[in-house]
Amino acid sequence: MDHSEYANRLDAWAEAHRQEMTDDISALVRIDSTKGEAKDGKPFGEGPAAALAAMARLAESKGFQVHNYDNYCITADLAGDGEKSLDILAHLDVVPVSKDWKKTQPFEPLQEDHYLYGRGTADDKGPAVAAFYAMRAVSELGIGLRHGVRLILGADEECGSSDLEHYYGIEKEAEYTFSPDANFPLINIEKARLAKKFTADLPEDYHTPCVLEIDAGSKANVVPGTADAAFRGLTKEQLEQAAGETEKKTKAAVTWELKSDREFVHVKGQTGHAAMPDNGSVNALTALLFFISRLPLAGTKTTHALLGLAELFPFGDCHGKALGVDLCDEESGELTLSLDILKLQNGKLTAEFDCRAPLCATEENLTEKIRAMLRQKGFEMEDGPMTPAHYVPADSPFVKTLLQSYERYFGKPGKPMAIGGGTYVHGLKRGVAFGCEVEGVDNRMHGDDEFVDIDVLVKSVKIFADTIIQLCG
Repeated sequence: MDHSEYANRLDAWAEAHRQEMTDDISALVRIDSTKGEAKDGKPFGEGPAAALAAMARLAESKGFQVHNYDNYCITADLAGDGEKSLDILAHLDVVPVSKDWKKTQPFEPLQEDHYLYGRGTADDKGPAVAAFYAMRAVSELGIGLRHGVRLILGADEECGSSDLEHYYGIEKEAEYTFSPDANFPLINIEKARLAKKFTADLPEDYHTPCVLEIDAGSKANVVPGTADAAFRGLTKEQLEQAAGETEKKTKAAVTWELKSDREFVHVKGQTGHAAMPDNGSVNALTALLFFISRLPLAGTKTTHALLGLAELFPFGDCHGKALGVDLCDEESGELTLSLDILKLQNGKLTAEFDCRAPLCATEENLTEKIRAMLRQKGFEMEDGPMTPAHYVPADSPFVKTLLQSYERYFGKPGKPMAIGGGTYVHGLKRGVAFGCEVEGVDNRMHGDDEFVDIDVLVKSVKIFADTIIQLCG
């Protein structure tokens, strides 16, 4: 179908439904859909199940056929004359929140002009609703389809995508799939991922000054915004000097408190997505390791282990240079690496890093290289290969069709990109990520004060609807 046949009607429909769409996104944002304790019939807890139920009610109210796959995910179908050929994958679960939001509370959406703040507005409730509104637009404008479209909304994308494992254990992959959970113009390469735990058993040697405990990070794919440590035997002057040097080097805020025979230190950085550790985040954990490196600690095995970590994961090294794995290729770009979890208690140290690797990465030049470097410092890394990269050829008809829809509404050429993040399509043969972030805008995904640009979402409705028509109409 020629774009000119429906363009004006589609534009008018999307603009007329702007506020309604914003209200529907806000209703979903009010649901805390962070993964919780599994219950009968609710594999990811109460919140994700409630978000699925709310979206199911919305889709059914607009006449879509909805199916619930055991509260792992739901689907909404837009029928065509023949079998469906397009799946759109999005998710309704969200990552945990901090107490440091300033614009509003995470689950109290706030609209300011054309911005909507709240956890999930950008990742991924806003884009999910935009995709649903694109299907609504095609349906309500009476544009006939030769092939059907299915919107698949999951509830475990942030914690392993077991929802899709469940779904694809029942259903087949569509001929084409896109996920509005990343960037425009289009992502056809998702880098390999290596997220590994490593450990060390350390003697409880408390010769002073010494580190007693460390607690930093909660999820491997989130750059930690805070880090806490307890020390013994440090003076106020030593703490002040190390804090000053750390703040100057890292821009993190360091505070401390003296209590009886312990010194408690708190480092405040800025959270962010581990796939983009150099995109405005301030890693509080590696800032804490720098702080420790500036202290006159006793030469215990614990001290040497922590100083070893500070050497292997120095603050600001987001590309694995200190580990000797700063790989790069022209098509998929640079490797990124972030140390995101560190726990030390009673002589047991556990840590976890998150690495996103380009197409040139192998088990030999990445996984085993990191293992060897960690072993030199006394750490043992868990076994297991990296998750392979995902790649769909840039010259495929599917990619070209999506880029044409992008170019119609953005008015400029679109080029496929590579990212470090892994989206829902990572394990699919014919899937790409398509929207909704735009170049030059940091939506603070996984961070404080996450927001979405409603103007971009309205444009996304038009683009997704145009894509549906071009592929299925």
